[in-house]
Amino acid sequence: MENTTLHFTDLGIDTRLETQLAHQGITQPTDIQAHAVPTALAGHDIFAQSKTGSGKTLAFLLPAVQRVMKQKALSKRDPRVLIVAPTRELATQVFTQLRLLIAGTNIKAVKILGGENFNDQIKALRKEPQFIVATPGRLKDMIKRKMVNIRSIEYCVLDEADEMLNMGFYEDIKDILKNTPNDKDSWLFSATMPPEVNVIAKKFMHDPKEITVGTKNSSAKNISHQYYIVGARERYNALGAVISLNTDIFGCVFCRTKIETQKVADKLIKDGYKAAAIHGDLSQNQRDAVMQSFRKKKIQLLIATDVAARGLDIPLIQHVINYDLPQVPEDYVHRIGRT
Repeated sequence: MENTTLHFTDLGIDTRLETQLAHQGITQPTDIQAHAVPTALAGHDIFAQSKTGSGKTLAFLLPAVQRVMKQKALSKRDPRVLIVAPTRELATQVFTQLRLLIAGTNIKAVKILGGENFNDQIKALRKEPQFIVATPGRLKDMIKRKMVNIRSIEYCVLDEADEMLNMGFYEDIKDILKNTPNDKDSWLFSATMPPEVNVIAKKFMHDPKEITVGTKNSSAKNISHQYYIVGARERYNALGAVISLNTDIFGCVFCRTKIETQKVADKLIKDGYKAAAIHGDLSQNQRDAVMQSFRKKKIQLLIATDVAARGLDIPLIQHVINYDLPQVPEDYVHRIGRT
């Protein structure tokens, strides 16, 4: 939801950044941005929750980029901002938005992701970037090999911290944060806030300002929910019936396992539908190719595991179908937030 009474300059954002946003058709801040940006610019730690699709990425990127822009010594060797996201898709989305914001400046950024060329990432780090956008596993590996130094960062962002915990990254996050300075600013953003996230907040943040936009752990109100009770053996037939009733369907079908995801995609393709699977067993190049085809609407149905529930930013998705129910309620919020 946009805040119709505010402009980005009212939040303290530089006109240069506002111009970059205008080029993307973004003219007014969302509610989470209106609350978080001034708080971050004021130097507070942030513990923020807002539903999927509410603009959380810009809520932490804008103050981070502005504070780096305002500092004169950009030649400082070590990176200044670390952004950690749970999945390659989400990290890539954050990195893409970041590059749009820093276009035309001398600020540099690098993404450190699993599944991408290791040597290319090392070369990018040697160019002394101010921003690092990373997934936990690859970043921890590079820290262990002493290929990246985050001991001097000034701003640390944990994006979708609850999902990092759900994916078993708690120890990785803990080890990563131990390699950062105690006096950094820490900003934690997520669509849901289960109790486990408080553990990270209490352990690694200093008197954070808690920001909640909307109701905690709730889904968007403008989404229509329907459910059908069918036997397990009839699920695929039920899926086909739903698709046939919506001939121009463009959406996502979520499954719980990688095997089921691929099986459903293969069946749909065999039945003449434009479908493709995305899951953790695909290489990064394969995943990128699938996502590119989906964005261009060459694929009408993306069959996905929950890895795609975070960081999948596709305009005009009409339907989200839960072929399997997710294991935890918060994942349902993230899945349906894709539409």
